[in-house]
Amino acid sequence: MTALEDFEISRAEAFFRKVTTRYQADSAASAVVITHLLGERPAFLRAVGRLAEIAAVLPKPKSIDMTVLHEITGKMPVDELDRAAFSDPGYALDYLETRAAGRPVVLLDVGGYFAPSLEHLCARFSGRLIGVVEDTENGHRRYEALGKLPCPVFSVARSPLKDPEDYLVGQSVTFSAEALIRSRGDILQGRPAAVIGYGKLGRSIAAMLHARHVGVTVYDSDPVQRTQAMSQGFRTAPALGQAISGAGVIVCATGNLALKEDDFARVANGAYIASVTSSDDELELEALDGLYERTPSGPHVTRYARTGHYFYVLADGNAVNFLHGASVGAFIFLVQAEILAALGTLAAADGYESGLHQLDRTERSLIAATWLRYFDRTS
Repeated sequence: MTALEDFEISRAEAFFRKVTTRYQADSAASAVVITHLLGERPAFLRAVGRLAEIAAVLPKPKSIDMTVLHEITGKMPVDELDRAAFSDPGYALDYLETRAAGRPVVLLDVGGYFAPSLEHLCARFSGRLIGVVEDTENGHRRYEALGKLPCPVFSVARSPLKDPEDYLVGQSVTFSAEALIRSRGDILQGRPAAVIGYGKLGRSIAAMLHARHVGVTVYDSDPVQRTQAMSQGFRTAPALGQAISGAGVIVCATGNLALKEDDFARVANGAYIASVTSSDDELELEALDGLYERTPSGPHVTRYARTGHYFYVLADGNAVNFLHGASVGAFIFLVQAEILAALGTLAAADGYESGLHQLDRTERSLIAATWLRYFDRTS
């Protein structure tokens, strides 16, 4: 992955410093940080460290830049992230006690890793769980599903500051899927596409595919989303099976098991399947063990085959765009700044009401205006 230039790092550092100076750092607070460990991330982590002591960094396992890992190892504790382990309340509590016993802690989450154990952590942790900051829609839904939350959870998943990232992630997913398909000597054109899930990522992906002259059918379990897809000129399907049965490319963008075991039988021969997130969140591939033979079919392309049926899975079912850096440029700093603002808000408050929260419009406007001063190259 290409390293950032020194001036790019300096600009990001200056932007984050401007954002974090609005918040009174709590020297007693600690942060446990789940993150994609990509090229720009050290600057963000250093900014986190200005608001709270970093008790641990838990890199998302499918998105680790080894150069960045080497850079931060030794400067801050780095541990392995395992969703199944952190879903065990006993394990999660033991981990938190190991890293931050007796301290006030904020959890920075990406995907709801702490959601299954949150109530247990709030009740049993020897310190105080100040709250959680969640980055993703998938994680937002996991915390929302808990019902009455035992502590405050700030979500940036539905923030307008995240819209540019989501749009550009859709572009990067389409780019990477096309690159992998081309690595086999194949192309997108001539292959009808199905986009499963018409949230912000799904909308961007459908638009990018359309821009490449690919016919797109959209399926979303929410009929409101299907009406929105139709208003944008896309074909829609009332059932998942109808969407995927004739598709040569299937892009899964739900974060909630878009394709389960029985669905794969409906996938057309020779179709390519891509995901925007981790395979365990989007595709029930483990259910195919023993049913399909898996063989490599090009870089990061796996052929699944059984008698009379075959299809290809890209990037082992994980987010395809991370194969090419998943870069969204400086727009990622907008989201990271909102995470920092939520962390600063939690760490500085004597106590925040339990439940789901978002930053108010004024704080977001200030972040956006500051970002423009540092990164708008047209003015």
